[in-house]
Amino acid sequence: MSNFIKEFWNNQALKFKGNPTASWGDYFALDLEHKNISEYIKDGDIVLDAGCANGFATIKHATEKNINITGIDYAESMIDYANENLEISNLKNINLKNINFKVNDITKLEFPDNYFDVVYTTRVLINLPTWEEQKKGIFECLRVVKKGGTVVFSEGFFEPFMKLNVIRNNFNLSPLEEHDFNRYIKKYKIEKLFNDNNLEHKNVDFSSMYYIGSRVLRDIFTTPSDYEGYSNPINEDFYNLELKYSGSDVGIQQLYVVKK
Repeated sequence: MSNFIKEFWNNQALKFKGNPTASWGDYFALDLEHKNISEYIKDGDIVLDAGCANGFATIKHATEKNINITGIDYAESMIDYANENLEISNLKNINLKNINFKVNDITKLEFPDNYFDVVYTTRVLINLPTWEEQKKGIFECLRVVKKGGTVVFSEGFFEPFMKLNVIRNNFNLSPLEEHDFNRYIKKYKIEKLFNDNNLEHKNVDFSSMYYIGSRVLRDIFTTPSDYEGYSNPINEDFYNLELKYSGSDVGIQQLYVVKK
């Protein structure tokens, strides 16, 4: 299963090259994710982007703040295009010398203990095929962050996924599907893990308004041919609403912020 998942992401890199679509086609959700992770990164931090794909978000963080950031991904093709994106950025005179990309597995991080100020994931743990593997990734992120540092897990979660499908069912809409390359995390499991290990943590729901709009209301009030894909005006309206309002735990993408 893990080989299949790795092959999928290598093919995504070859298909979309340096475009952020290689990671996810929903640019509005990507931007919400980026904005919320950025709140936990400050100037001077040493940062690990654990699962950087083609480096789009990594480079964006580095252009916004004065940080030293390393991006890792286990799909070799993603790292190839991350380095290409970095070269393109440097040709534009951004001169990003504070970024490094390397191939690495989140369950076997090649960094010393207590090294980074901030570690974050972006839909990476859900690409591990079992909860046992996901736990390995969680503990590796915690291992390499400094005492007093922060780990931000931005992942897809099972309970809000099911809630959305209950709502869709009430309006006779077909259910959303969990892709073969995803294994959504159960919130009760990750919270129990944090509690059992006495880890200070909080849950940040940054996407519920956007999800209820883009995955339910859009389908109720429009036809698919009117607003295909993710990058359309009605989804942008829900994105702008999300910047003002959120909550209700129907956003599949959420953060868990952990202090070590």
